[in-house]
Amino acid sequence: MSRSGRKPRTSSGPVRQPARGRPLEPDLPVLALSGVGLLITAWLTLATWTGGGLAFCAEGSGCDIIQQSRWSVVLGLPVALWGFAVYALIALLAWRMPPRLKRWQRLWFFSLLGVAISLYLTAVGILALGAVCAWCLASLATITAIFTLVALRRPDTAPGMAWKHWAMNSGAVALAAVLALHVYYSDLLLPREDPRLTALALHLEEIDARYYGAWWCPSCAQQRRLFGRSADYLPYVECSPDGRTGPVAMACVAAGIDGYPTWIIGGQRIQSLLTPEELARYSGFDWQGWGEG
Repeated sequence: MSRSGRKPRTSSGPVRQPARGRPLEPDLPVLALSGVGLLITAWLTLATWTGGGLAFCAEGSGCDIIQQSRWSVVLGLPVALWGFAVYALIALLAWRMPPRLKRWQRLWFFSLLGVAISLYLTAVGILALGAVCAWCLASLATITAIFTLVALRRPDTAPGMAWKHWAMNSGAVALAAVLALHVYYSDLLLPREDPRLTALALHLEEIDARYYGAWWCPSCAQQRRLFGRSADYLPYVECSPDGRTGPVAMACVAAGIDGYPTWIIGGQRIQSLLTPEELARYSGFDWQGWGEG
């Protein structure tokens, strides 16, 4: 006998294909805010590259001090340009990402990263320079608004402990980025002490040269960086010991100092940032022949 088998049932209707999901509509609120951030950072970058002035950023203002400080540049590029890249990435995510939880996660992470770095730079401006920048605060407010808006719209597909674990990991990455930035700006990465620069600095001290400056002065910070770890040997006089708005030190008043940095070498007054070679020429130090013989 032949064994009978059941015929498979067939559907009379069309075969259904797996749902792929339609791309999400652009996130217009985030897109609009990121556009504001792009305009702010583009304007700051252009001003940095061209040396042009900014509204609310007059010479000697907090904004001007921050824009000229070493904290305005990372890896040779303006901080504002890096901010522009973050806003551009957020705008791209808000415009083109597919309908996945992934879009929300990425928007949340990059806006968190932007908030963390903006807060760090704002704190540096206040604590290290005693200055604030209206444009920087505007950018901080913009990226904070983006993060808040995204955080308030956390989808139902990201609940529970899995979400908390991912959020903690993202926060750790943002904290690590801030710490890396802090190390970059610190003296930990300075090259080893240069014996010739140390000899020049000691020579300036021996001939009673004086270098007058202020801790918040961008050009003074550049002057120090030219000497690296040998800068501690310079005959430096701090003219602003009580902060940017405090009284000028009596030694600087007595010397008639009205701008920073100011060098007095052999009775000659030079109000300018000087390279080691120029300082050697003014002070009679044998820069080229040092160490020979």
